[in-house]
Amino acid sequence: MSHDGIGPRAVLRSVAFLTAGMLTVPALAGCGSEDPAGEPLAGADVAAADRSDIADGGTLRWAVDTVPDTLNTFQADADTTTARIAEAVLPSMYRTDGRGRAVRNADYLVSAEVVDTEPKQVVVYRLAQQAVWSDGREIGAADFAAQWRALSGKDTAYWTARNAGYDRIEKVERGKNDLEVKITFSRPYADWKSLFSPLYPKEVMGAPDSFNDGARKKLKVTAGPFTVDKVDTKEDEVVLTRNPRWWGRAARLQKIVLRAVPHDKRVSALSDGTLDLAEIDPEAARRITVAALPQDGNTPLMGPEADRSAADALRSWAVANGSDEDAADEEISAREKLRKKAEKYARQQKALGGFEVRKSLEPAYTQLALNGAEGPLSDERVRRAVARALDREDLAGAVLKPLGLPAEPVGSHLALSGQAAYSDSSGALGKPDAKEARALLSDAGWVPGGPVKEEKKDTEKDEGEEAAGSEADKEDTKGSGGSEDSADGDDGTYIVGEDDGENPGTGDGKAPHDSGTGQLKQGGAPAGAYAPKGTAAPARADTAPVAKDGKALVLRFVLPSGPGSKTLETVAGRIAEMLEKIGIRTDISKVDNDSYFKDHIASGDFDLALYSWPATAFPATDARPVYSKPVPAADGSLNVEQNWTRVGTDQVDQLFDQAIATLDDSERRDLIRKADSRIWAAAGSIPLYQRPQLVAARKNLANAGAFGFATPVYEDMGFLKKSAQGPEGSPGARNSDSGS
Repeated sequence: MSHDGIGPRAVLRSVAFLTAGMLTVPALAGCGSEDPAGEPLAGADVAAADRSDIADGGTLRWAVDTVPDTLNTFQADADTTTARIAEAVLPSMYRTDGRGRAVRNADYLVSAEVVDTEPKQVVVYRLAQQAVWSDGREIGAADFAAQWRALSGKDTAYWTARNAGYDRIEKVERGKNDLEVKITFSRPYADWKSLFSPLYPKEVMGAPDSFNDGARKKLKVTAGPFTVDKVDTKEDEVVLTRNPRWWGRAARLQKIVLRAVPHDKRVSALSDGTLDLAEIDPEAARRITVAALPQDGNTPLMGPEADRSAADALRSWAVANGSDEDAADEEISAREKLRKKAEKYARQQKALGGFEVRKSLEPAYTQLALNGAEGPLSDERVRRAVARALDREDLAGAVLKPLGLPAEPVGSHLALSGQAAYSDSSGALGKPDAKEARALLSDAGWVPGGPVKEEKKDTEKDEGEEAAGSEADKEDTKGSGGSEDSADGDDGTYIVGEDDGENPGTGDGKAPHDSGTGQLKQGGAPAGAYAPKGTAAPARADTAPVAKDGKALVLRFVLPSGPGSKTLETVAGRIAEMLEKIGIRTDISKVDNDSYFKDHIASGDFDLALYSWPATAFPATDARPVYSKPVPAADGSLNVEQNWTRVGTDQVDQLFDQAIATLDDSERRDLIRKADSRIWAAAGSIPLYQRPQLVAARKNLANAGAFGFATPVYEDMGFLKKSAQGPEGSPGARNSDSGS
């Protein structure tokens, strides 16, 4: 999943208690009559249409983030575009439905079932008789066996990124006939449906060289409704064309062009006619929505003629009054640039009228990650305090309500509403409660009395030295009722409870003072709020900054700074305000998009961070590396797999292991929900909201858009026949390849 837009593993997700005995995990939902999985919060929005209403032919130009470095989804540098291509050109035994659950893909698979569990688990696949590779060869046991050997982990010559599940297979055999494949497992494996999706031909998987290099830039043999025509790195696009040997429902489109377009360039690409489908950000969605509204016909406030007249008038006034004519010319030039921008904007808006916004919720959620490896957040009590300070409903509403999407906070780390394993387990952590959060901090030794600002020495203070906290905090110190300069020459600070310059209970009547490093030297002063003179201490006592051993509790909050990060900025700002109410300050650092994960999240250079994880139909397999307890490696380093919060427990690992080996669906769901409760309790990551999915689509494009949980059905996408379009005519007529 992503900071907003990009997940740490976007293709596939491979995506401790307060005191012992004190935390009681609530009874698992699902034991009663009501299914805790519920319904998906939002369904797909794809302008569904019958295939008979879709024209034959045409080219769909679809924006993607990248031209992928590899077409092999099992390599480490595979990305979301790699996965999208695989969906269109390769077999998948199972696909995801609208509820985020794995369903049999009938184009390839007649049936698949567990036929034995003792002494070993055995699964038999019966393949569709028509299923063939694009070279005419039948899909069969040889392909399954080659993929198993490549991904089993036994041959290190294969550069594989993952082998989960394949490492549990003992053997792959031909069954009763060529259409039957028999898989025997060495250990029970509940998520066997996750295997062989996608399935590569033996020509790719059969040898290390073909696996490592042969499938990076081309796929000579495919077996889907489309095939890879070319990967063009110069034009930044991948071209897919109809597969003439496809046995299923014929693809309506002749071509799909996956074009790499940065998010901040997509509005321009849509308006100039070079894209038909693109995921967009909320700002672009607003522009397209406005463009679709009826126009009132009023003259624009700034048109070319009006602006030219204003420029002429300005020049005449400048000359008549003896003003600097060069200055007038600069003003005229600025107005001309503004006029051109206005004209470009107007042209774009007119063109965007041919599009609409299709919206749903992504099968992914945004979380607040808390780095538990070191520093204050290594204490579970502090992590739990942070978590209980958050109003997750407010955060979800801030992101989703303006978009007209359901604004419910996510209640599980391991599934989303509608998926079989979903249950809201956030009760294991407790409801938002600032008072309880402050109590947790106090129990961990963080008490009110931390510095609101650094005191400055008379002779050693630095010119740029500033107080801990936000700019708003610093402004507050000037307007809080006290003067900036004390009449008696003190530094303008006092200890709450001090009266007429005396500090009862200190022993020496002196307040703690700053050492010059932002830490308080602890004398005999009682714990109390350390605030600017004039502040109404009793009213602020419960939100005063907290400190421990003279050091204020300040957490470094790392965010990406590139296009599409505005939503995360909004969320981070609200979180900072919530934490400030319990005495925790945040230092928000914006870093370059390209380095965000590699240099900060994966390396552990953060206290707090926002990023997203994709949902999966197989949480027992895919989520384990995200939440498993980090273990020391042979070289002394810490192996965290994908657990970038570095927070894990033996109990969670054991529950995952049990779930992976449990073939009973109901029992496995209960184990997953129990694991989720304990992940909540450890407070290493806090799910916030399901990510919005906003897609700009040409109005006459059918069966494409915001897919939600569902795997796209590529063969059903296409442009409506003119007879099937609405009264507005053909908004996409200017697209010569639209097939309209």
